[in-house]
Amino acid sequence: MLLIFDCDGVLVDSEALACEIDAQILTRIGLPYSAEDIARKFVGVSFKDMVARLEAEHACTLPADLGAQLDSALFAKFETDLKPIDGIRETILSLPYPRCVASSSTPERIALSLRVTGLSDLFDSIFSATQVERGKPAPDLFLHAAKSMSVNPQDCVVIEDSAAGVQGALAAGMKVIGFVGGVHCGPEHAEKLRQAGASIVIERMTNLTKTVQAFA
Repeated sequence: MLLIFDCDGVLVDSEALACEIDAQILTRIGLPYSAEDIARKFVGVSFKDMVARLEAEHACTLPADLGAQLDSALFAKFETDLKPIDGIRETILSLPYPRCVASSSTPERIALSLRVTGLSDLFDSIFSATQVERGKPAPDLFLHAAKSMSVNPQDCVVIEDSAAGVQGALAAGMKVIGFVGGVHCGPEHAEKLRQAGASIVIERMTNLTKTVQAFA
């Protein structure tokens, strides 16, 4: 069995920070969004897909350096404020299964997130939506991770905090566990993941060990 972890909101408590930065910079360039707007519309979505949606919705062309602007501000924020999800390191070390990361973020952002939070040594393989044609909710990223790790999709368990991620995992034919322990998760978040297809949703990472073992 292969465990596939999303990064933002599952390994590191980054989503609230990222939504805040996205909202600030989009508002600055003339697209007024709140952090809550960003969380509702774009959590779990790749940057490429977010840009495509924004340009379609607002009939505009976003600045070519928007990604660089967002990364510069966000990476500085991560260096000072990013924290790991409570209990994540101990939980991962308690699970005797191969594991990898499959995230909508860029490889640079994933690497920084894991370094700052002291989780880099826990994963041998990191997969980014930049490596596939379609990001979540398409299954491409999860299928790429399984193929690269030489594991059949039906033998994979995905841990996800976003509806897009849950949908992508299920479309890949994998089992999925929803996680709602990040600070960005409001009281309605668990129901959102269930509506996306997650039959199991946990609130604390310490609950993951028993949940995963039930699939073994």
